[in-house]
Amino acid sequence: MPSTSLSFTPAIALLAPLLLWAVGLMPTAWANARPQLMARLNMGAAWLAFASALLAAVAHMFDSTRVWTLYSIPLPGGIGAFSLGSYVNGVTVIMLLLVSFVGVVVSRYARNYLDGDRNQGRFHKWLSLTLASILTLIVSSNLLMFSLAWIATSLCLHELLIFYRERPAAVLAAHKKFVASRIGDACLLLATFLIGSTLHTLEFADIFRIMAAQDGPLPQSLQWAALLIVSSAGLKSAQFPFHGWLLQVMEAPTPVSALLHAGIVNGGAFLIIRMSPIMSHAGTALALLALIGLVTLTLASLVMLTQTSIKASLSWSTTAQMGFMLLECGLGLYSLAMLHLVAHSFYKAHAFLSSGSGVDSFRAPALAYHGAKRLQPGRLMLALLIAGVMTLGVATAFGITVQEQPALIATGAIVAIALSQLLLQAGEMGNAAFLLRALGLSAVVSTAYFGLHALFDVAIRDSVLPLRDPASTAQLVIIGLTIVAFLGLLLTQQLFRAPGRSAASEALYVHLYNGLYIDVYLTRILQRVWPSPAQTTESRGA
Repeated sequence: MPSTSLSFTPAIALLAPLLLWAVGLMPTAWANARPQLMARLNMGAAWLAFASALLAAVAHMFDSTRVWTLYSIPLPGGIGAFSLGSYVNGVTVIMLLLVSFVGVVVSRYARNYLDGDRNQGRFHKWLSLTLASILTLIVSSNLLMFSLAWIATSLCLHELLIFYRERPAAVLAAHKKFVASRIGDACLLLATFLIGSTLHTLEFADIFRIMAAQDGPLPQSLQWAALLIVSSAGLKSAQFPFHGWLLQVMEAPTPVSALLHAGIVNGGAFLIIRMSPIMSHAGTALALLALIGLVTLTLASLVMLTQTSIKASLSWSTTAQMGFMLLECGLGLYSLAMLHLVAHSFYKAHAFLSSGSGVDSFRAPALAYHGAKRLQPGRLMLALLIAGVMTLGVATAFGITVQEQPALIATGAIVAIALSQLLLQAGEMGNAAFLLRALGLSAVVSTAYFGLHALFDVAIRDSVLPLRDPASTAQLVIIGLTIVAFLGLLLTQQLFRAPGRSAASEALYVHLYNGLYIDVYLTRILQRVWPSPAQTTESRGA
Protein backbone atom coordinates (compact mmCIF):
# COMPACT_ATOMS: atom_id res chain seq x y z
CA MET A 1 0.00 0.00 0.00
CA PRO A 2 1.44 3.44 -0.89
CA SER A 3 2.76 5.63 1.86
CA THR A 4 1.58 9.24 1.96
CA SER A 5 4.17 10.48 4.41
CA LEU A 6 6.79 13.05 3.51
CA SER A 7 9.54 11.24 1.66
CA PHE A 8 12.83 12.08 0.01
CA THR A 9 11.90 10.13 -3.14
CA PRO A 10 8.79 12.05 -4.32
CA ALA A 11 10.37 15.36 -3.35
CA ILE A 12 13.34 14.93 -5.67
CA ALA A 13 11.07 13.45 -8.36
CA LEU A 14 8.99 16.64 -8.27
CA LEU A 15 12.16 18.73 -8.50
CA ALA A 16 12.88 17.46 -12.05
CA PRO A 17 10.04 19.34 -13.82
CA LEU A 18 10.26 22.40 -11.57
CA LEU A 19 13.78 23.23 -12.80
CA LEU A 20 12.64 23.17 -16.42
CA TRP A 21 9.48 25.16 -15.66
CA ALA A 22 11.68 27.91 -14.20
CA VAL A 23 13.69 28.18 -17.43
CA GLY A 24 10.70 27.86 -19.76
CA LEU A 25 8.74 30.64 -18.13
CA MET A 26 11.30 33.24 -19.21
CA PRO A 27 9.73 35.91 -21.49
CA THR A 28 10.18 35.24 -25.21
CA ALA A 29 11.75 38.64 -25.91
CA TRP A 30 14.28 38.13 -23.12
CA ALA A 31 15.07 34.62 -24.40
CA ASN A 32 15.61 35.76 -28.00
CA ALA A 33 17.83 38.64 -26.84
CA ARG A 34 20.09 36.16 -24.98
CA PRO A 35 20.07 32.97 -27.10
CA GLN A 36 23.38 31.56 -25.83
CA LEU A 37 22.43 32.13 -22.20
CA MET A 38 19.02 30.55 -22.83
CA ALA A 39 20.67 27.51 -24.42
CA ARG A 40 22.96 27.11 -21.41
CA LEU A 41 20.07 27.50 -18.97
CA ASN A 42 18.05 24.90 -20.83
CA MET A 43 21.02 22.54 -20.91
CA GLY A 44 21.73 23.05 -17.23
CA ALA A 45 18.10 22.48 -16.23
CA ALA A 46 17.97 19.32 -18.36
CA TRP A 47 21.08 17.92 -16.67
CA LEU A 48 19.73 18.77 -13.20
CA ALA A 49 16.42 17.10 -14.09
CA PHE A 50 18.31 13.97 -15.14
CA ALA A 51 20.29 14.05 -11.88
CA SER A 52 17.01 14.32 -9.94
CA ALA A 53 15.64 11.35 -11.85
CA LEU A 54 18.75 9.30 -11.02
CA LEU A 55 18.46 10.15 -7.33
CA ALA A 56 14.75 9.28 -7.34
CA ALA A 57 15.48 5.94 -9.04
CA VAL A 58 18.20 5.05 -6.53
CA ALA A 59 16.00 6.06 -3.58
CA HIS A 60 13.05 4.07 -4.95
CA MET A 61 15.15 0.89 -5.06
CA PHE A 62 15.09 0.90 -1.27
CA ASP A 63 11.52 2.15 -0.85
CA SER A 64 7.92 1.35 -1.74
CA THR A 65 5.40 3.36 -3.74
CA ARG A 66 5.30 6.88 -2.35
CA VAL A 67 2.82 9.76 -2.63
CA TRP A 68 3.53 13.32 -1.58
CA THR A 69 0.79 15.96 -1.78
CA LEU A 70 1.83 19.61 -1.67
CA TYR A 71 -1.59 21.21 -2.11
CA SER A 72 -5.14 19.93 -2.42
CA ILE A 73 -8.51 21.56 -3.06
CA PRO A 74 -11.88 19.72 -3.02
CA LEU A 75 -13.89 19.72 -6.25
CA PRO A 76 -17.69 20.08 -6.42
CA GLY A 77 -20.00 17.19 -7.20
CA GLY A 78 -18.20 14.63 -5.07
CA ILE A 79 -15.61 13.83 -7.75
CA GLY A 80 -12.67 14.09 -5.37
CA ALA A 81 -10.04 16.80 -5.14
CA PHE A 82 -7.50 18.48 -7.36
CA SER A 83 -4.06 18.14 -5.83
CA LEU A 84 -0.48 19.05 -6.67
CA GLY A 85 1.88 16.26 -5.73
CA SER A 86 4.06 13.42 -6.91
CA TYR A 87 3.35 9.70 -7.24
CA VAL A 88 6.50 7.57 -7.37
CA ASN A 89 6.48 3.88 -8.27
CA GLY A 90 8.36 1.65 -10.70
CA VAL A 91 6.68 3.10 -13.78
CA THR A 92 7.40 6.65 -12.60
CA VAL A 93 11.14 6.21 -12.10
CA ILE A 94 11.60 4.37 -15.41
CA MET A 95 9.80 7.11 -17.32
CA LEU A 96 11.62 9.86 -15.40
CA LEU A 97 15.00 8.38 -16.31
CA LEU A 98 14.00 7.86 -19.92
CA VAL A 99 12.49 11.29 -20.62
CA SER A 100 15.10 13.28 -18.69
CA PHE A 101 17.95 11.46 -20.49
CA VAL A 102 16.35 12.02 -23.91
CA GLY A 103 15.82 15.64 -22.87
CA VAL A 104 19.54 16.05 -22.17
CA VAL A 105 20.49 14.54 -25.54
CA VAL A 106 17.95 16.59 -27.51
CA SER A 107 18.87 19.82 -25.68
CA ARG A 108 22.56 19.30 -26.38
CA TYR A 109 21.90 18.56 -30.04
CA ALA A 110 19.56 21.58 -30.36
CA ARG A 111 22.21 23.91 -28.93
CA ASN A 112 24.38 23.32 -32.01
CA TYR A 113 21.54 22.73 -34.48
CA LEU A 114 19.84 26.09 -33.77
CA ASP A 115 23.05 28.08 -33.32
CA GLY A 116 22.73 31.33 -35.25
CA ASP A 117 18.96 31.14 -35.76
CA ARG A 118 17.29 34.43 -34.91
CA ASN A 119 14.66 32.63 -32.81
CA GLN A 120 17.08 30.31 -31.05
CA GLY A 121 16.10 31.65 -27.64
CA ARG A 122 12.40 31.08 -28.31
CA PHE A 123 13.12 27.49 -29.35
CA HIS A 124 14.94 26.70 -26.10
CA LYS A 125 12.15 28.34 -24.10
CA TRP A 126 9.50 26.08 -25.62
CA LEU A 127 11.78 23.05 -25.47
CA SER A 128 12.14 23.60 -21.72
CA LEU A 129 8.38 24.00 -21.32
CA THR A 130 7.71 20.84 -23.34
CA LEU A 131 10.14 18.77 -21.27
CA ALA A 132 8.72 20.26 -18.06
CA SER A 133 5.18 19.32 -19.11
CA ILE A 134 6.19 15.72 -19.89
CA LEU A 135 7.99 15.30 -16.58
CA THR A 136 5.03 16.83 -14.72
CA LEU A 137 2.77 14.33 -16.48
CA ILE A 138 5.00 11.48 -15.30
CA VAL A 139 5.18 12.46 -11.61
CA SER A 140 1.53 13.58 -11.21
CA SER A 141 -0.24 11.97 -8.28
CA ASN A 142 -3.69 13.24 -9.28
CA LEU A 143 -5.65 12.34 -12.42
CA LEU A 144 -6.78 15.94 -13.04
CA MET A 145 -3.22 17.19 -12.60
CA PHE A 146 -2.17 14.46 -15.05
CA SER A 147 -4.82 15.61 -17.55
CA LEU A 148 -3.72 19.24 -17.35
CA ALA A 149 -0.10 18.25 -17.88
CA TRP A 150 -1.25 16.07 -20.81
CA ILE A 151 -2.85 19.16 -22.40
CA ALA A 152 0.16 21.38 -21.61
CA THR A 153 2.51 18.88 -23.29
CA SER A 154 0.53 19.11 -26.52
CA LEU A 155 0.25 22.91 -26.47
CA CYS A 156 3.97 23.40 -25.83
CA LEU A 157 4.88 20.87 -28.53
CA HIS A 158 2.64 22.78 -30.96
CA GLU A 159 4.88 25.83 -30.60
CA LEU A 160 7.89 23.71 -31.55
CA LEU A 161 6.10 22.14 -34.50
CA ILE A 162 5.29 25.58 -35.96
CA PHE A 163 8.74 26.98 -35.19
CA TYR A 164 9.13 27.68 -38.94
CA ARG A 165 5.82 29.45 -39.44
CA GLU A 166 6.70 30.41 -43.00
CA ARG A 167 6.54 26.76 -44.12
CA PRO A 168 3.00 25.81 -45.23
CA ALA A 169 3.63 22.07 -44.79
CA ALA A 170 4.79 22.61 -41.20
CA VAL A 171 1.71 24.70 -40.36
CA LEU A 172 -0.69 22.15 -41.90
CA ALA A 173 0.91 19.17 -40.11
CA ALA A 174 0.92 21.04 -36.79
CA HIS A 175 -2.74 21.98 -37.31
CA LYS A 176 -3.70 18.34 -37.91
CA LYS A 177 -1.82 17.38 -34.73
CA PHE A 178 -3.53 20.24 -32.87
CA VAL A 179 -7.04 19.08 -33.85
CA ALA A 180 -6.32 15.43 -32.99
CA SER A 181 -4.88 16.48 -29.63
CA ARG A 182 -7.87 18.62 -28.72
CA ILE A 183 -10.22 15.70 -29.36
CA GLY A 184 -7.95 13.49 -27.25
CA ASP A 185 -7.88 16.10 -24.48
CA ALA A 186 -11.67 16.25 -24.40
CA CYS A 187 -11.84 12.44 -24.15
CA LEU A 188 -9.38 12.36 -21.26
CA LEU A 189 -11.13 15.15 -19.34
CA LEU A 190 -14.50 13.43 -19.74
CA ALA A 191 -12.94 10.14 -18.59
CA THR A 192 -11.51 11.98 -15.57
CA PHE A 193 -14.97 13.26 -14.66
CA LEU A 194 -16.52 9.78 -15.00
CA ILE A 195 -13.82 8.19 -12.85
CA GLY A 196 -14.08 10.89 -10.19
CA SER A 197 -17.89 10.76 -10.05
CA THR A 198 -17.84 6.96 -9.72
CA LEU A 199 -14.91 6.41 -7.35
CA HIS A 200 -15.13 9.83 -5.62
CA THR A 201 -11.37 10.27 -5.86
CA LEU A 202 -8.85 11.38 -8.48
CA GLU A 203 -5.74 10.22 -6.64
CA PHE A 204 -3.85 7.48 -8.47
CA ALA A 205 -3.00 5.73 -5.20
CA ASP A 206 -6.68 5.60 -4.18
CA ILE A 207 -7.79 4.46 -7.64
CA PHE A 208 -5.24 1.64 -7.49
CA ARG A 209 -6.41 0.57 -4.02
CA ILE A 210 -10.13 0.64 -4.92
CA MET A 211 -9.73 -1.21 -8.20
CA ALA A 212 -7.43 -3.83 -6.66
CA ALA A 213 -10.33 -4.72 -4.36
CA GLN A 214 -12.91 -4.55 -7.17
CA ASP A 215 -15.01 -7.70 -7.42
CA GLY A 216 -17.77 -8.22 -9.93
CA PRO A 217 -18.57 -6.40 -13.17
CA LEU A 218 -17.11 -2.96 -13.82
CA PRO A 219 -19.63 -0.10 -13.45
CA GLN A 220 -20.94 1.22 -16.78
CA SER A 221 -19.47 4.67 -16.14
CA LEU A 222 -15.98 3.21 -15.76
CA GLN A 223 -16.44 1.14 -18.91
CA TRP A 224 -17.19 4.34 -20.81
CA ALA A 225 -14.22 6.01 -19.11
CA ALA A 226 -11.98 3.16 -20.30
CA LEU A 227 -13.22 3.60 -23.89
CA LEU A 228 -12.51 7.34 -23.67
CA ILE A 229 -9.01 6.62 -22.37
CA VAL A 230 -8.44 4.29 -25.34
CA SER A 231 -9.54 7.10 -27.69
CA SER A 232 -7.22 9.61 -26.03
CA ALA A 233 -4.28 7.19 -26.12
CA GLY A 234 -4.88 6.36 -29.79
CA LEU A 235 -5.00 10.02 -30.78
CA LYS A 236 -1.85 10.85 -28.80
CA SER A 237 0.06 7.94 -30.37
CA ALA A 238 -1.03 8.64 -33.97
CA GLN A 239 -3.13 5.53 -34.47
CA PHE A 240 -5.19 4.66 -37.54
CA PRO A 241 -6.84 6.57 -39.14
CA PHE A 242 -5.46 9.72 -37.45
CA HIS A 243 -1.81 8.89 -38.12
CA GLY A 244 -1.13 11.34 -40.95
CA TRP A 245 0.18 14.24 -38.86
CA LEU A 246 3.05 12.16 -37.47
CA LEU A 247 4.34 11.54 -41.00
CA GLN A 248 4.34 15.22 -41.95
CA VAL A 249 6.02 17.01 -39.03
CA MET A 250 9.44 16.69 -40.68
CA GLU A 251 9.29 20.42 -41.48
CA ALA A 252 9.97 21.09 -37.81
CA PRO A 253 13.61 21.20 -36.62
CA THR A 254 15.24 17.76 -36.29
CA PRO A 255 15.49 17.96 -32.46
CA VAL A 256 11.70 18.33 -32.36
CA SER A 257 11.26 15.21 -34.49
CA ALA A 258 13.57 13.29 -32.16
CA LEU A 259 11.73 14.48 -29.03
CA LEU A 260 8.33 13.76 -30.57
CA HIS A 261 9.13 10.29 -31.89
CA ALA A 262 11.28 9.25 -28.92
CA GLY A 263 9.12 10.62 -26.14
CA ILE A 264 5.82 12.42 -26.62
CA VAL A 265 4.18 10.01 -29.05
CA ASN A 266 4.75 7.25 -26.44
CA GLY A 267 2.30 9.08 -24.18
CA GLY A 268 -0.59 6.87 -25.28
CA ALA A 269 1.09 3.72 -23.98
CA PHE A 270 2.07 5.51 -20.75
CA LEU A 271 -1.55 6.59 -20.23
CA ILE A 272 -2.80 3.00 -20.58
CA ILE A 273 -0.11 1.67 -18.23
CA ARG A 274 -0.83 4.37 -15.64
CA MET A 275 -4.56 3.65 -15.85
CA SER A 276 -4.10 -0.13 -15.76
CA PRO A 277 -6.14 -0.44 -12.51
CA ILE A 278 -9.23 0.48 -14.53
CA MET A 279 -8.18 -0.83 -17.95
CA SER A 280 -7.47 -4.34 -16.66
CA HIS A 281 -11.15 -4.65 -15.69
CA ALA A 282 -12.44 -3.26 -19.01
CA GLY A 283 -12.28 -6.15 -21.47
CA THR A 284 -14.16 -4.35 -24.25
CA ALA A 285 -11.91 -1.29 -24.11
CA LEU A 286 -8.74 -3.40 -24.14
CA ALA A 287 -10.03 -5.46 -27.08
CA LEU A 288 -10.73 -2.25 -29.00
CA LEU A 289 -7.29 -0.92 -28.12
CA ALA A 290 -5.64 -4.12 -29.34
CA LEU A 291 -7.56 -4.04 -32.62
CA ILE A 292 -6.65 -0.38 -33.23
CA GLY A 293 -3.00 -1.17 -32.56
CA LEU A 294 -3.06 -4.25 -34.80
CA VAL A 295 -4.63 -2.40 -37.75
CA THR A 296 -2.19 0.49 -37.35
CA LEU A 297 0.94 -1.65 -37.15
CA THR A 298 -0.15 -3.77 -40.13
CA LEU A 299 -0.84 -0.76 -42.36
CA ALA A 300 2.26 1.15 -41.26
CA SER A 301 4.53 -1.88 -41.67
CA LEU A 302 3.30 -2.45 -45.21
CA VAL A 303 3.74 1.20 -46.16
CA MET A 304 7.19 1.33 -44.56
CA LEU A 305 8.38 -1.39 -46.96
CA THR A 306 7.83 0.99 -49.89
CA GLN A 307 9.41 4.19 -48.55
CA THR A 308 12.62 5.60 -50.06
CA SER A 309 13.12 8.61 -47.75
CA ILE A 310 14.92 7.85 -44.48
CA LYS A 311 12.79 10.22 -42.39
CA ALA A 312 9.55 9.03 -44.02
CA SER A 313 10.53 5.43 -43.30
CA LEU A 314 11.36 6.35 -39.68
CA SER A 315 7.98 8.08 -39.29
CA TRP A 316 6.05 5.07 -40.58
CA SER A 317 8.23 2.92 -38.34
CA THR A 318 7.18 5.00 -35.33
CA THR A 319 3.51 4.62 -36.28
CA ALA A 320 3.95 0.84 -36.53
CA GLN A 321 5.83 0.66 -33.23
CA MET A 322 3.14 2.71 -31.46
CA GLY A 323 0.54 0.31 -32.84
CA PHE A 324 2.55 -2.65 -31.56
CA MET A 325 2.96 -0.97 -28.17
CA LEU A 326 -0.78 -0.35 -27.80
CA LEU A 327 -1.45 -3.90 -28.99
CA GLU A 328 0.75 -5.14 -26.13
CA CYS A 329 -1.21 -2.94 -23.71
CA GLY A 330 -4.47 -4.27 -25.13
CA LEU A 331 -3.27 -7.81 -24.47
CA GLY A 332 -2.44 -6.85 -20.88
CA LEU A 333 1.32 -7.14 -21.39
CA TYR A 334 2.13 -3.94 -19.54
CA SER A 335 5.71 -4.89 -18.62
CA LEU A 336 6.43 -5.82 -22.24
CA ALA A 337 4.91 -2.53 -23.42
CA MET A 338 7.14 -0.69 -20.92
CA LEU A 339 10.21 -2.49 -22.24
CA HIS A 340 9.14 -1.68 -25.79
CA LEU A 341 8.61 1.98 -24.88
CA VAL A 342 12.10 2.34 -23.42
CA ALA A 343 13.85 0.50 -26.26
CA HIS A 344 11.94 2.37 -28.97
CA SER A 345 12.61 5.77 -27.40
CA PHE A 346 16.37 5.28 -27.30
CA TYR A 347 16.49 3.82 -30.79
CA LYS A 348 14.28 6.47 -32.40
CA ALA A 349 16.07 9.41 -30.74
CA HIS A 350 19.38 8.12 -32.10
CA ALA A 351 17.84 7.35 -35.52
CA PHE A 352 16.50 10.89 -36.04
CA LEU A 353 19.52 12.72 -34.68
CA SER A 354 21.83 10.62 -36.86
CA SER A 355 19.61 10.52 -39.96
CA GLY A 356 22.10 12.67 -41.88
CA SER A 357 24.85 10.15 -41.21
CA GLY A 358 22.47 7.45 -42.36
CA VAL A 359 22.25 9.09 -45.77
CA ASP A 360 26.06 9.17 -45.98
CA SER A 361 26.27 5.46 -45.17
CA PHE A 362 23.92 4.66 -48.06
CA ARG A 363 26.19 6.59 -50.40
CA ALA A 364 29.23 4.59 -49.33
CA PRO A 365 30.36 1.59 -51.42
CA ALA A 366 28.84 -1.68 -50.29
CA LEU A 367 28.99 -5.32 -51.26
CA ALA A 368 26.22 -6.33 -53.64
CA TYR A 369 23.58 -8.55 -52.08
CA HIS A 370 22.10 -11.19 -54.35
CA GLY A 371 19.50 -12.50 -51.93
CA ALA A 372 16.44 -11.20 -53.80
CA LYS A 373 15.19 -14.54 -55.08
CA ARG A 374 11.80 -15.98 -55.74
CA LEU A 375 9.85 -17.04 -52.68
CA GLN A 376 10.70 -20.61 -51.70
CA PRO A 377 7.89 -21.90 -49.41
CA GLY A 378 9.91 -24.91 -48.25
CA ARG A 379 12.81 -22.81 -46.95
CA LEU A 380 10.42 -20.31 -45.40
CA MET A 381 8.53 -23.02 -43.52
CA LEU A 382 11.78 -24.58 -42.31
CA ALA A 383 13.04 -21.20 -41.05
CA LEU A 384 9.73 -20.58 -39.25
CA LEU A 385 9.83 -24.05 -37.69
CA ILE A 386 13.40 -23.67 -36.40
CA ALA A 387 12.77 -20.16 -35.04
CA GLY A 388 9.46 -21.23 -33.48
CA VAL A 389 10.93 -24.24 -31.69
CA MET A 390 13.86 -22.16 -30.43
CA THR A 391 11.61 -19.35 -29.13
CA LEU A 392 9.18 -21.78 -27.50
CA GLY A 393 12.08 -23.57 -25.81
CA VAL A 394 13.44 -20.31 -24.38
CA ALA A 395 9.94 -19.28 -23.22
CA THR A 396 9.51 -22.63 -21.47
CA ALA A 397 12.87 -22.15 -19.74
CA PHE A 398 11.52 -18.88 -18.31
CA GLY A 399 8.43 -20.69 -17.00
CA ILE A 400 6.01 -19.24 -19.57
CA THR A 401 3.11 -21.51 -20.57
CA VAL A 402 0.30 -21.23 -23.11
CA GLN A 403 -2.34 -21.89 -20.45
CA GLU A 404 -1.25 -19.10 -18.07
CA GLN A 405 0.25 -16.50 -20.44
CA PRO A 406 -1.14 -17.00 -23.96
CA ALA A 407 -0.52 -13.37 -24.96
CA LEU A 408 3.16 -13.60 -24.05
CA ILE A 409 3.52 -16.81 -26.06
CA ALA A 410 1.90 -14.95 -29.00
CA THR A 411 4.48 -12.17 -28.82
CA GLY A 412 7.12 -14.89 -28.68
CA ALA A 413 5.66 -16.19 -31.95
CA ILE A 414 6.14 -12.70 -33.39
CA VAL A 415 9.78 -12.83 -32.33
CA ALA A 416 10.06 -16.21 -34.05
CA ILE A 417 8.61 -14.76 -37.26
CA ALA A 418 11.18 -11.96 -37.14
CA LEU A 419 14.03 -14.40 -36.48
CA SER A 420 12.93 -16.56 -39.41
CA GLN A 421 13.89 -13.64 -41.65
CA LEU A 422 17.41 -13.74 -40.25
CA LEU A 423 17.65 -17.49 -40.71
CA LEU A 424 16.22 -17.28 -44.23
CA GLN A 425 18.77 -14.69 -45.32
CA ALA A 426 21.61 -16.66 -43.74
CA GLY A 427 20.44 -19.77 -45.58
CA GLU A 428 20.38 -17.88 -48.88
CA MET A 429 24.07 -17.07 -48.45
CA GLY A 430 24.86 -20.76 -48.92
CA ASN A 431 27.47 -20.63 -46.16
CA ALA A 432 27.27 -22.96 -43.15
CA ALA A 433 29.24 -20.53 -40.99
CA PHE A 434 26.69 -17.76 -41.63
CA LEU A 435 23.84 -20.11 -40.75
CA LEU A 436 25.47 -21.17 -37.47
CA ARG A 437 26.04 -17.53 -36.53
CA ALA A 438 22.40 -16.75 -37.34
CA LEU A 439 21.25 -19.64 -35.14
CA GLY A 440 23.42 -18.43 -32.27
CA LEU A 441 22.23 -14.85 -32.67
CA SER A 442 18.61 -16.04 -32.76
CA ALA A 443 19.10 -17.87 -29.46
CA VAL A 444 20.65 -14.74 -27.92
CA VAL A 445 17.78 -12.53 -29.15
CA SER A 446 15.11 -14.92 -27.80
CA THR A 447 16.84 -15.16 -24.43
CA ALA A 448 17.28 -11.38 -24.21
CA TYR A 449 13.63 -10.82 -25.14
CA PHE A 450 12.18 -13.01 -22.40
CA GLY A 451 14.92 -12.07 -19.93
CA LEU A 452 14.28 -8.34 -20.29
CA HIS A 453 10.55 -8.97 -20.03
CA ALA A 454 11.12 -10.76 -16.72
CA LEU A 455 13.27 -7.85 -15.50
CA PHE A 456 10.65 -5.22 -16.37
CA ASP A 457 7.92 -7.42 -14.92
CA VAL A 458 9.69 -7.32 -11.57
CA ALA A 459 10.34 -3.56 -11.88
CA ILE A 460 6.68 -2.54 -12.41
CA ARG A 461 4.83 -5.46 -10.79
CA ASP A 462 3.55 -3.31 -7.93
CA SER A 463 2.68 -0.41 -10.27
CA VAL A 464 0.07 -2.11 -12.48
CA LEU A 465 -2.87 -4.45 -12.03
CA PRO A 466 -2.89 -7.62 -14.19
CA LEU A 467 -5.78 -8.60 -16.43
CA ARG A 468 -8.71 -10.15 -14.64
CA ASP A 469 -9.12 -12.77 -17.39
CA PRO A 470 -5.97 -13.15 -19.54
CA ALA A 471 -7.44 -16.09 -21.47
CA SER A 472 -10.85 -14.65 -22.38
CA THR A 473 -12.41 -15.39 -25.76
CA ALA A 474 -11.74 -11.85 -27.01
CA GLN A 475 -8.09 -12.11 -26.00
CA LEU A 476 -7.64 -15.44 -27.77
CA VAL A 477 -9.28 -14.12 -30.95
CA ILE A 478 -6.99 -11.07 -31.00
CA ILE A 479 -3.96 -13.28 -30.34
CA GLY A 480 -4.88 -15.38 -33.36
CA LEU A 481 -5.42 -12.32 -35.55
CA THR A 482 -2.07 -10.93 -34.44
CA ILE A 483 -0.14 -14.05 -35.45
CA VAL A 484 -1.95 -14.18 -38.81
CA ALA A 485 -1.19 -10.48 -39.43
CA PHE A 486 2.53 -10.95 -38.79
CA LEU A 487 2.68 -14.02 -41.01
CA GLY A 488 0.99 -11.96 -43.71
CA LEU A 489 3.57 -9.19 -43.29
CA LEU A 490 6.36 -11.75 -43.61
CA LEU A 491 4.91 -13.13 -46.87
CA THR A 492 4.33 -9.64 -48.26
CA GLN A 493 7.90 -8.64 -47.53
CA GLN A 494 9.17 -11.76 -49.28
CA LEU A 495 6.99 -11.01 -52.30
CA PHE A 496 8.22 -7.42 -52.49
CA ARG A 497 11.82 -8.62 -52.34
CA ALA A 498 11.35 -11.15 -55.11
CA PRO A 499 12.25 -10.15 -58.70
CA GLY A 500 9.69 -9.97 -61.48
CA ARG A 501 6.68 -8.71 -59.54
CA SER A 502 3.28 -8.94 -61.22
CA ALA A 503 1.26 -5.95 -62.38
CA ALA A 504 -1.07 -6.36 -59.39
CA SER A 505 1.80 -6.32 -56.89
CA GLU A 506 3.30 -3.27 -58.62
CA ALA A 507 -0.03 -1.45 -58.32
CA LEU A 508 -0.28 -2.43 -54.64
CA TYR A 509 3.27 -1.17 -54.13
CA VAL A 510 2.32 2.25 -55.55
CA HIS A 511 -0.83 2.52 -53.44
CA LEU A 512 1.06 1.53 -50.30
CA TYR A 513 3.77 4.08 -51.09
CA ASN A 514 1.03 6.72 -50.84
CA GLY A 515 -0.36 5.29 -47.61
CA LEU A 516 -3.52 4.07 -49.38
CA TYR A 517 -4.48 7.80 -49.60
CA ILE A 518 -6.19 7.64 -46.20
CA ASP A 519 -4.60 10.82 -44.90
CA VAL A 520 -5.35 12.67 -48.15
CA TYR A 521 -9.09 12.23 -47.70
CA LEU A 522 -9.01 13.05 -43.99
CA THR A 523 -7.00 16.21 -44.66
CA ARG A 524 -9.57 17.38 -47.20
CA ILE A 525 -12.39 16.82 -44.71
CA LEU A 526 -10.47 18.61 -41.94
CA GLN A 527 -9.72 21.62 -44.15
CA ARG A 528 -13.44 22.01 -44.79
CA VAL A 529 -14.51 21.57 -41.17
CA TRP A 530 -11.60 23.28 -39.36
CA PRO A 531 -9.20 24.99 -41.81
CA SER A 532 -5.59 25.49 -40.82
CA PRO A 533 -4.51 29.08 -40.00
CA ALA A 534 -2.93 31.20 -42.71
CA GLN A 535 0.83 30.98 -42.88
CA THR A 536 2.97 33.99 -42.12
CA THR A 537 6.37 34.91 -43.48
CA GLU A 538 7.59 36.11 -40.13
CA SER A 539 8.40 33.92 -37.14
CA ARG A 540 6.34 35.64 -34.50
CA GLY A 541 7.05 35.41 -30.82
CA ALA A 542 4.81 33.24 -28.74
